[in-house]
Parts: sequence; structure tokens; C-alpha cells
Amino acid sequence: MAKALRWFGYLVGFLLVLALLAAAWVWFASERALGGKVEGVPETLVTPTAAQLADGPRQLRVMGCISCHGDGLRGNLMFSEPNVADVYAPNLTLVAAKANDQQLARAIRQGIGTDGRPLLIMPSSQYSRMDDAETAALIAAIRGLPVGGKQTPPNHVGPLGRIGLAAGKLHTQPSQVARYKENMPADLGPQFAAGRKLAMVNCAECHGPTFGGGEPKPGLKAPDLVVAGAYDLPEFKRLMRTGVPTGGRKLDMMADVSRNDFSHLTDAEIEAIHDYLVERANRAN
Repeated sequence: MAKALRWFGYLVGFLLVLALLAAAWVWFASERALGGKVEGVPETLVTPTAAQLADGPRQLRVMGCISCHGDGLRGNLMFSEPNVADVYAPNLTLVAAKANDQQLARAIRQGIGTDGRPLLIMPSSQYSRMDDAETAALIAAIRGLPVGGKQTPPNHVGPLGRIGLAAGKLHTQPSQVARYKENMPADLGPQFAAGRKLAMVNCAECHGPTFGGGEPKPGLKAPDLVVAGAYDLPEFKRLMRTGVPTGGRKLDMMADVSRNDFSHLTDAEIEAIHDYLVERANRAN
């Protein structure tokens, strides 16, 4: 009996050591993913046109900057999932007051924070598809807002989030940017180029780099945008502006994005996206 208990104690001790080693590996692997410095590439920024500069404040809404960073871009809790993470979109007026245009452009298009560390939740993967003038106009719009408010609290990554990072199930933005650059949606010709570009910088975050479907947050699946082929233009406009699909069922994330962001798209922009997605669906079928 004593011998059996002793071996049982050895087994328990061994399992505890394994658990501690696994926890240590998760901690260090996730810290490496979150805290390692990233060498970005130099950004090329050109002077935006007068029309692009004037349109900058609208783009802050269309691109979701206001939705994530809050009114006046003064910071907001953008993601909160128990045991996964609490992620704050920082106060961009304070960030921009200290950062140069290169740093802001790297944050937007490369997913690299002004401190050189990778950003965790930031749609840089789709913003990497913005051109130089569009990026410069967005930076000008950010700088045009009054500086004020407080610093947001530091982000907190919980145990499930750290396991996801260590196991490669959660990805920082620089790795996502690289994946999106290698996976571009179908080019259907110049007639559909405007709609393709608009979809690339507005729809890809949720629906994947080639619009084949994605998982915008754990457990929530976004469909292949071939489904858009079933929408006529009036139905598609209603979807994009209200988040209400054909049949009227409730869409959680799309409803919020449509009302807060896509409702600021012009009729011409929505029509261009619709033309591209319908043509994509027709060719797929």
C-alpha cells in the first residue's frame, strides 16, 4: 500500500511538472507573439487630392475607425471576451500627437504599433490594400481631430487568448497582413475594379482575404460572399445600410457594421460593390 501511494505521488508530481512546463511555454510563446519588435518596411505616402482630404472624415466612419476607437477617436473597449482578452482601441488623438506619419501609416497598413510591437486587433490586413494617397488622407483626417481625452487602459490577454496565440490560432496583424497580400480576391477586369477595391478594404476583415468566408470573432462565421449574388440592388442597399438581409433574419455583427460604418457609403460605392460581388457569384456558378 505504501509503495502504491509513493508511486501515485510520483505520478502526481510528474503531472504537475508537465502542467507547469506547459503553462510556462504558453506564457513565453504568447509573450513573444505580443511583445516582439517587428521590423516594418518604409511607407510611401503621397499628397492626397483635395477631394480625398475633404472626404477624410467620412472615411473615418466608413472604415470603422470611429466604431472601434470611439467618438472623436478618443479610445474605446473594442473587444472583451472572458478568459480571452480585453482589448482597447487607443486614443488616437493622443497617439497621433506623438507619432509621425510613418509610424501611423505602419500601424494602419502593417499592423505595427508606434512602439514597434505587433497589433492584436486592428484591420491592418484589409487596410494594407489601401493605396498611398488614401492612407495619407486617413492620417490627415486623424490629425484634424481635436486632441483630448485620456489614455486607454493596457490590454489584457487571458489564458484562452494566450493559448490561442501560442498555438497559432490567434494571429497578430503583421502575420495577417502577409497572409492577405498572398491571397487576393479575383480580378474581374476594369469594369469591376472599383467595386473590388471597395470590397477589399471594407469586407475582407470579416469575410476573409478572398471573400471565401471568415471568422471575425471566435465562434462567429461570416459566409462566402457568393451569397451576395442572390441580392438585387435594392435588397443589397438595405443590407449594407441596415444589416437586414433578405428574409429579415437578425445578423449580429453585420447589423452593427452596416448601421455604424457602411451606412456612410454612397449609393455609387454600394452599387460598385454589388456589381463586383454579383459578377463574382455568377462566375463561380
